[in-house]
Amino acid sequence: MRVTIGQINTINGDYEANTAGIIRAIEFARKDKSDVVVLPETSIQGYTSLDWFLDRDVARCVLGTLDRIIAATAGLTAVVGTVRPNETGTGRRLFNSAAIIRDQKLLGFADKTLLPEYDVFDDPRYFEPGRERHLFPLADCKLGVAVCEDFWNDKTFWKERLYAHDPADELIEMGAQLLVSINASPYNKGKMGQRCQMVSHRAKAARLPIVFVNLVGGNDGVIFDGASIVADCEGKIILQAPPFEEFFGTVDLDCGVADERCLPGDDIETVRSALVLGIHDYARKNRFDKAVLGLSGGIDSALVLALAAEALGANNVLAVMMPSPYSSRSSIDDSVELCRRLGVNVIERPITDAFNVLINELHLPAPTAGGRSIATENLQSRLRGNILMTISNAESRLLLSTGNKSELALGYCTLYGDTNGGLAVIGDVLKTEVYALARHLNREQEVIPAAIIEKRPSAELAPDQFDDQSLPPYDRLDPILKMYFEQKATPEEIIAAGHDANMIYDILNRVEAPANEFKRRQLPPTLIISRNAIGMGRRRPVTHHYRREPGGC
Repeated sequence: MRVTIGQINTINGDYEANTAGIIRAIEFARKDKSDVVVLPETSIQGYTSLDWFLDRDVARCVLGTLDRIIAATAGLTAVVGTVRPNETGTGRRLFNSAAIIRDQKLLGFADKTLLPEYDVFDDPRYFEPGRERHLFPLADCKLGVAVCEDFWNDKTFWKERLYAHDPADELIEMGAQLLVSINASPYNKGKMGQRCQMVSHRAKAARLPIVFVNLVGGNDGVIFDGASIVADCEGKIILQAPPFEEFFGTVDLDCGVADERCLPGDDIETVRSALVLGIHDYARKNRFDKAVLGLSGGIDSALVLALAAEALGANNVLAVMMPSPYSSRSSIDDSVELCRRLGVNVIERPITDAFNVLINELHLPAPTAGGRSIATENLQSRLRGNILMTISNAESRLLLSTGNKSELALGYCTLYGDTNGGLAVIGDVLKTEVYALARHLNREQEVIPAAIIEKRPSAELAPDQFDDQSLPPYDRLDPILKMYFEQKATPEEIIAAGHDANMIYDILNRVEAPANEFKRRQLPPTLIISRNAIGMGRRRPVTHHYRREPGGC
């Protein structure tokens, strides 16, 4: 049997564009003389449509669009992710389903049973769980179809499981001879390799081929990496789709030949690719052709500029230098050199005159070495934020925010200043990962000047000001943040890993401080590369009195 995967990039609510992508995949499969073509979860609507799924007209749009797809399936079988109306009269209005279509006839639906509500997922808010499993007849085999989470609960693979039963295993026990899993599985660091192991393990254990098709593309902060997989009945990966791009490919299930393509083994490279795709798709899908960002001479804005130039083209990105009385000459020179290397246009808009007028008008103290005037420092950042937003408005440019996760976690940022923007590019990237990405970009040639990477980090909002005067050293801070955010580790678990107890409690209480959560609530959408990231996958109240203390509550 020949199977085609249609790894497409969808846009929430764009029924025309999404249907065109589905039909392109069907036509590709027909040209390849394929028997079956498989599309990702909710291909018709877009998985991250959120509360659009609650609107009553969604079902009407779905049914009309599905008719067009059915008409395009002459001579083959298509498995297409969609939603469908729940006509039982109780529960949520929609099922999250796979439509199984054969030769212009709808054979039926496979409804998603396991509805995730962790991290960025909130399926129970929108969908009614499916309660029945069905096999669908193909020419010479029985087809079982699992929708995303229904495939992810294999008791022989996962040490911990969220659900008591395994719909995919039920399909296997019913006699499925081919198992198809359609997915909208977001990118997280290390996840592509884990998926590959999971699919291979199940195929080998069940002694049947598995087709695992995943969505690709950025939607708000959620990035789907694709990296679809076909495994034969021995668990051998016979088709591996490239990550972070649309892909159509066909394979004979009994070919016995491993795909020479392989998943990237370098997590830093996959993070780079994810961020580039996230910038590109957020701009494209929101109809921005151009972007702007503030360039400080520091490593964060340098990295964002390099990623944006790759994602959108250097000629479509504008860098703005906004020196204050405390900006060093080297920061300006380094910024100019970076733009020269990238081919990006750079302009200078000093804030010194406006800053001096306002501190006199508002009777604010001028910053001094070793002294802090938060209002005076924040005023500089807010002046820069105003300039950038004005350029964004005047020239229809997407404003890219450049704050990293380490700083945002501890509130080391200025509301309505450096947090301004339409997209927070590295808001889920720890400072140590920023350095790793910069060095990765420089692996073949020096894109980011070494002086930017090697300088002592500073916001340059006061004389002789440096980050490590307000924050713990990043090489000590980031491992604690990583365990706390990505592993949801307790303070005791972080201490057991060898970190200083006093530092841990100080850091975690700063993370959870109401004032810092208040800032994070007002961040632009953040590109997500990890689990439990700052953004839609992590929910905390602004108003609370929780504190982490030794000995617990």
